[in-house]
Amino acid sequence: MSTGIDLNADLGEGFGVWQLGDDEAMLGIVTSANVACGFHAGDPAGLLRVCRMAAERGVRIGAQVSYRDLAGFGRRFIDVAPEDLLADVIYQIGAMQGLARAAGSTVSYVKPHGALYNTIVTNREQAAAVAEAVRMVDTTLPVLGLAGSVFFDEARRRRLRTVAEAFADRAYRPDGQLVSRREPGAVLHDPSAIAERVVAMVTTGRIAAVDGSAVAVQAESVCVHGDSPGAVQIASAVRDRLKADGIDVKAFC
Repeated sequence: MSTGIDLNADLGEGFGVWQLGDDEAMLGIVTSANVACGFHAGDPAGLLRVCRMAAERGVRIGAQVSYRDLAGFGRRFIDVAPEDLLADVIYQIGAMQGLARAAGSTVSYVKPHGALYNTIVTNREQAAAVAEAVRMVDTTLPVLGLAGSVFFDEARRRRLRTVAEAFADRAYRPDGQLVSRREPGAVLHDPSAIAERVVAMVTTGRIAAVDGSAVAVQAESVCVHGDSPGAVQIASAVRDRLKADGIDVKAFC
């Protein structure tokens, strides 16, 4: 049985008067916050508030880098040139480092968001660009992503620490990748069922795919999406169930 697991959530995804999710409540539950960097969501004032709240609660801050796609919330593939993607990721990490430092904290890791996250599971050109951007900024920054991805291959080639992530509230395909959000049943909503699923994932290293087959899952961190309906209830249920089973909920770095 695993003795500890990190819980992370995507936060800071509001924009101006438009608020998405309950960042303050989630920061009382998770141990790591993937904070938007302004390319898919988030405005500077809101992001600084999230960083301050994370710092006050001792929650680790991660730079959640993405495609430049506010209109699509970063969930659309963009065929961006590798050198442009490299610069975009450097820019986003730098912005988050400034905000985190101003809040009395620091950027502890990098996690790609949305379509970029999914693309670099298999797209080596873009994976290499993201990994190289992290290396150029700070070789000590871990990267959060999917085990077995080409992104992890490229990160390890650059001697970056890779942290395998699993998803509490997303359905899995038999090949271990996530079911597309465009398909029915891609996002799960029942807090108790999700909590049960996470405990099984953490203790057995396996999870049931949509076709009922068992899929091997590696996870040092489990993501609960902060923008899902009932996200706070889901995250609370997951944390409570992990603790009840003697699994320590703690940051991976």
